[in-house]
Amino acid sequence: MRPLMTAAHADFAAVRRHADALRDWFAQATGWILHIERDCARLYKRPADLGDPSRGAPAFDRRRYVLFCLACAALERADPQITLHTLGEKLLTLASEPELAARGFAFTLEAQHERRELVAVCRFLLELGVLHRVAGDEDAFVARDGDALYDVQRRVLAGLLAATRGPSTWPPDSAPATLDARLEALVEEYTADNEEGRRTAMRHHLARRLLDDPVVYFDEFDADPALRAYFQSQRGPLATRLCEAVGLVPEQRAEGVALVDEGGDLTDAAMPAEGTAAHITLLVAEFLAGAARARPGAPVPEAEVAAFIGAAAPLYGRYWKKAAREPGAEAELARDSLARLAMLRLIRRDPDGASGLPALARFSLGDTELIPRKTTGANPAATDNQANLF
Repeated sequence: MRPLMTAAHADFAAVRRHADALRDWFAQATGWILHIERDCARLYKRPADLGDPSRGAPAFDRRRYVLFCLACAALERADPQITLHTLGEKLLTLASEPELAARGFAFTLEAQHERRELVAVCRFLLELGVLHRVAGDEDAFVARDGDALYDVQRRVLAGLLAATRGPSTWPPDSAPATLDARLEALVEEYTADNEEGRRTAMRHHLARRLLDDPVVYFDEFDADPALRAYFQSQRGPLATRLCEAVGLVPEQRAEGVALVDEGGDLTDAAMPAEGTAAHITLLVAEFLAGAARARPGAPVPEAEVAAFIGAAAPLYGRYWKKAAREPGAEAELARDSLARLAMLRLIRRDPDGASGLPALARFSLGDTELIPRKTTGANPAATDNQANLF
């Protein structure tokens, strides 16, 4: 959950205390390298699926990632302390590179939304432990009536990139041309050219998927028959070994394997969960599960999901935030719900719509009825909500 951990984290002392055992286990089970220093620990988690777009930083788009990389480059060359204003000035210099301008990127700090973008990047760096706020306030910087002062944690900054090689090590004339090729080259790992080396690589790949993904389906490996055959033959021992070490519960089905986190300690996106978005997502999951039964293999268009949410609003809207009940809100709610279900490996999305995956069936309910419940206490509306949402 915290592959980059600073000394401020409550579990850091335990990580240092068990450093040798943790290094050995991660190296054997997943091929991930664990590096521990006096004031930080870095688990170099290299993802098994480089094409998964749900692994990114929260609310980061392509532009914000550019700013994040530029900020890290500026901090690498900065003094041990830096103000937000000074960091912004350094970003202006880096952002003026002709190569960035040729790709349509511009950053001036003149508009308030640009200052907010810089603040969002700084707050992410604060969360990671790369920056430590000494004084000041980011909101005052956005309003142009204040500033913030940070300590730069260089050891943490140095551990940010979880690549086997830095992108700056490519000569300009031999750098990979496409994004997919660049991603592959960044995390390419040595595999011994023998049977044992290939088995080890497959075991590490599957362990990474099982530990990080909500569910792993066999048909995801149709393009690699050797990996699929290995997964089908070794899924029992592999899942058992991983679960014994990390406290998960193996669930093996005809379609695939999931390591279930019953306590929720290793889950970053739970379902069901509290809140309007989570409730709507649960309703959409049930709707799509029913559609999968009625129309096996047929994708459900996003517009149909939006129409379902709009039709559900009169029945469930009293439990939702006001913005979710506004006319036209169902389109954005549908997009958000489908994105969450795809991230949880419950649906597959394509230009024609959303198709249910096997694990979605667990959210398929029969006919339900909302039963009003008598409440006591100072806040009966909240109690009704809790009683009847699910």
